[in-house]
This record gives sequence, structure tokens and C-alpha cells, in this order.
Amino acid sequence: MTTIDISFVEQFRGNVIHLAQQQGSKLRRYIRDDPDFLQGKAGYFERVGQTAMAKRTTRHGDTPLMDVPHSRRRVTMDDYEWADLIDHQDRIRQLIDPSSAYTRSAMMAMGRQWDDLIIAALTGSAYSMDADDAATAVPLPTGQKIDVNDHTYDSGSGDVSLTVSKLQKARQILRANEVDLDMEKPIIICSELQIQKLLTDTKISSADYNNVRALVTGELNTYMGFTFVQTERTLTDASDDELVVAFCPSAIGLAVGEEMFFRTSERADKSYAQQIYLAFSAGATRVEDEKVVQIACDPS
Repeated sequence: MTTIDISFVEQFRGNVIHLAQQQGSKLRRYIRDDPDFLQGKAGYFERVGQTAMAKRTTRHGDTPLMDVPHSRRRVTMDDYEWADLIDHQDRIRQLIDPSSAYTRSAMMAMGRQWDDLIIAALTGSAYSMDADDAATAVPLPTGQKIDVNDHTYDSGSGDVSLTVSKLQKARQILRANEVDLDMEKPIIICSELQIQKLLTDTKISSADYNNVRALVTGELNTYMGFTFVQTERTLTDASDDELVVAFCPSAIGLAVGEEMFFRTSERADKSYAQQIYLAFSAGATRVEDEKVVQIACDPS
């Protein structure tokens, strides 16, 4: 099945207008890339745990050796590709060559795939590797999740959408994990609905109302120390509640095997149609659970 004939025009101006869709990746800029993942299908992010100092109790005593805990998280790269054909006759019938629009469409598809990879890694299971290189699935710990009916910092009840109380709870969880929020600014991933719902929270003061209003209108993208990234690609849980995610950039590791492979060429086997082709190879994993907070939010 082909769809190029939908855009045939006889007398009207030759503009290819894209349906409303997210253009490019919204999250890639916030995620660290590891430059070592240039070959192979899988790799590892090394983790170093906490240690404590020993009190010196005697002169000329033995030097204490701290057994620094090491662990690793595995990341597996997958390949993604996109292609479409533009027949020679199609280009003749159209008042403009659609190839540039098709290229944009491919680039937008790639950007959305990047975001899907990152969001899935934030909330899904990571894979921890032991000394024998055996993998164990590690779900996001319960302590890093905020329930849909959480009212820790307000007096409400029942299921609620994104609230000031839930944002406070997310900051409290990150701080309790000794995450330095001054050095690493946390990100919030949520839909436009949750941003709008936040505006109706009765806990918002008059001064805060103006800030949230600016967030809604797109004049600002920060509130309560969080940088808000709006996307309609958030996941849902078994109860269909939206999973808003708060995280620090270093919580996620992105492995890129091939940033982008792009070709446009004629296909002799397809009556010399022009083929637009784009592919990339990448994977993502949660490296530090302590820097990710999942917030279940009522979508109604």
C-alpha cells in the first residue's frame, strides 16, 4: 500500500503540510552519551558505591583499605530503520518535489524513537550484571515511586493528577538519596494535561500561580527547581494512570552504536523510484535508581 497519491494536486499551491506531530527528540539533550559504545550490540555502565572513612585510633597503625563496591548495568542496543518510496510519476504530478518533506518525516520519527527509548529505560527494568556476567532484572524500587493517591504534603484524599504535594515528595525522595540538586538540575517528563492540572492545585499561591501559568503558556519551563519537558509519549500503568517521571540526567545511560545512517537513492527494482532511508542503532538503561522518581498521576 502506498500513500503518495493522497498529495496529488492539479491547481493548488504545492505545499506538503505535516500533520501535527512531535518534531525531533525532546529528551536526548538531557541524557549523557557514553563514547565507548561504538561497536557490538551490548555494553556496560560501571557503578561505584559508597564508602566511609575509618577513624584513626593509633599512631603508625596499618593503613585501612576500603573495599569500594563495584557493580554494572547492561545496555543492549537495537537497530531502528525507516524508509519510503517516491515514484518518478509522483514527482511529475506534484507541483513540488516531496522528498524534503519525506526526509523531515523520517527525522521526526527518529526523534520520537529516541524519546521512547529514554522513557522506557527510566521506568522499566534495568539489568544488573554479577561477577559471572549473569543478568538480573532490576525494577525501579518501590521507594522511588509515588502513588496516584499520595497526599504526603497536603490534606486531600483519593486519586489525583500532578500536584504541588507530589512535586514536593519527588524532591524529598531525591534529597533523601543525597542527590545534589544544585549540581544536577532534575527534569520532569509529563503531558500537557498534567501541566494544566497542576495549575488547578489549590496549594499554589498567587505568586506560584503566575509561574505555573507561564509554564502552561510555554514562557517558562521550570517550576520548583524542576525543568519541565512536555511530551505526549509518557507511559501508563496497569490502572491507566499516567507515569510522570522526575530524574537527573546522570540517572540514564545512552549507548549509541550508530548515530544516524541516511541515504536517498533510486531503486531500479522499483521502477526507479527514489527511496528515502534512515537508520540508527542505540540503547538506554537506568544507571542510578536513586536519581529517578516515578509519579503516578490521574489522567481524568
